[in-house]
Amino acid sequence: MRDKHIYIARDSELLKSIYRQVDENLVIDNRSFLLKIWTKFIFYFSFFVFCYSLLYIINSPIYFVLTFSLYGFVSLLIAFNFSHDFSHNTIFKSKKLNNLCFIFIYALIGAHAEAWKKRHINSHHYAPNVEDYDSDLKITKLIRVTPSSKHFWYHKYQHIYAPFAYTTYSLFWVFIKDFVILFSKDKYTEKKDLPYHLSFWAQKIFYLTFILVFPILFSNQTWSIVLIGFLLMHLTQSLFLLFTFFMTHHVEETEYPTTDEKGYINTSWIMNQIKSSNDMHPFSNTANFILGGFNNHIAHHLFPHYHHIHYPELNRILYDILLRNNIKPNQTTYWGGVISHLKLLKRMGK
Repeated sequence: MRDKHIYIARDSELLKSIYRQVDENLVIDNRSFLLKIWTKFIFYFSFFVFCYSLLYIINSPIYFVLTFSLYGFVSLLIAFNFSHDFSHNTIFKSKKLNNLCFIFIYALIGAHAEAWKKRHINSHHYAPNVEDYDSDLKITKLIRVTPSSKHFWYHKYQHIYAPFAYTTYSLFWVFIKDFVILFSKDKYTEKKDLPYHLSFWAQKIFYLTFILVFPILFSNQTWSIVLIGFLLMHLTQSLFLLFTFFMTHHVEETEYPTTDEKGYINTSWIMNQIKSSNDMHPFSNTANFILGGFNNHIAHHLFPHYHHIHYPELNRILYDILLRNNIKPNQTTYWGGVISHLKLLKRMGK
């Protein structure tokens, strides 16, 4: 795709300077990197196996349902911390191995891996928050975040009903959105041939077997309790998922570049990435460990080829450069981001 961002010489030089200074000053110790990766993997995978195993041991229906929700939360953290990096080929040297691991982890949460990856890399990373370019903006008419999108009367109340609507998103993604994409014309996928369909159905069958059929057959609970646990897992999982996703790009200070009649975007590529993204605790190793780099979204959009483990240190270099050039990155705390997102919804509802 030909770049539709406008060329601004000053911004182009700034981007080159950022890449050069990060390359010169960011110290990457491969042995330390591998140790951190394996430590993180063992921690999260052990927690994942522990929660899933409890589903077959617990006798109390209440504790079973609560454990199901905890399992959903942990599986989402695994996706945050590993599948995202696998999709950008930042863990293994082999792209095929990265992609295989990415598909496996996405299958654990029920989402179709290939469809998401194409949109994320070719659409969202290309022009975040730009209508008609960023596919992440095409979710539902229930929520209005872009100033140029159509306004409906019910948007006046979206800051009130949004948290309730958000609880349904993962169910919508797994059982509706993926199927709509599969059976519709898709500009992000070259061809939906037999291997593509086989991969899709294999992922869905694996997910339903792993998360529903096995617990119904082998746990100590009735099918109705398993179903309740499954639904509650999705409700809590969705709320955390969408608030985290939305806060990376949709808070009060983030910008929404517009396009002209020829489709050209009214800003440079680098400013599109910076001004449309929001960081949460960008220098915190703890936040980075939990959120898998989603809290360092400006760094991720400028350096998607770097693993998220490097982001806190990278941000110290990046922020210094931006502030010296009078560019203030968008930044909130996690809970401040939740409030800021709801305030944006209220503003966009008027």
